[in-house]
Amino acid sequence: MRIGVLSDTHLREPDSEFKKLIEFHFRDVDKIVHTGDFVAWSVAEYLSSLKELVAVSGNMDPPEIQKALPRKRIIEAEGFRIGLIHGGGPPFGIESRVREEFDEIDAILYGHTHTPASHRVKQIFFFNPGSPTRSFWHGATLGILHIGERIEGEIIKI
Repeated sequence: MRIGVLSDTHLREPDSEFKKLIEFHFRDVDKIVHTGDFVAWSVAEYLSSLKELVAVSGNMDPPEIQKALPRKRIIEAEGFRIGLIHGGGPPFGIESRVREEFDEIDAILYGHTHTPASHRVKQIFFFNPGSPTRSFWHGATLGILHIGERIEGEIIKI
């Protein structure tokens, strides 16, 4: 299974460049996960028109998105339990903070920092796709989660 992963899109409208990017990189994914900070419903509507969209809200999402989407959730894929959360606070220590939000989990997908991450800490796989539109230090990125015998992540530099 392949899951396209986004966070921190921060777009009022999905422009043609964003659409081209998503349609190219996510053409073969089974579903799309967004870990918050859409900023506008139009982005969620666009993504859900392409594939099944599973999402959580972020700290920069307006009240209507925060009311409609949970702050965190757990999905199951190929027998793995995957926690989704945006995260908050300073970048330092974010993985410890998001880890405390979940019990019995195989992976945690998060955002907030705009910094890509793809690694294991003990038995938990942590994955942050970065941001495809508002990168600060690492350039624009998005991610693909590969789920088979184990969970692996791919960070794609745009």
